[in-house]
Amino acid sequence: MPYATYRGEFMPEHLLFNANLQEFAQRVSLLCNLETAGKVSPEETYQQIKQLWKDLKSSKKTLLDEADQRRSDNSP
Repeated sequence: MPYATYRGEFMPEHLLFNANLQEFAQRVSLLCNLETAGKVSPEETYQQIKQLWKDLKSSKKTLLDEADQRRSDNSP
C-alpha cells in the first residue's frame, strides 16, 4: 500500500515501481524497529532486508529496464 501519492511522470511502470519502492521502505523500517526492540535477530533482519532488496531489483528490471528497452526498440 503506497504511503504517498506519485508525483512523477505518469507511466504505469513508474507508478508500479514507486509503489514497490515505498513498500520496500516501509518493510525495512518495520524490520529495523523489530530488530531494535529485540524481537528479531540482527542476522534474520539482514537476511530479510537482503531478500527485499533482491525483489526490488527484480521489480526495477522488469518494470523499468525492460519498458525502456521496448520503447527504444519502437522509436524511429
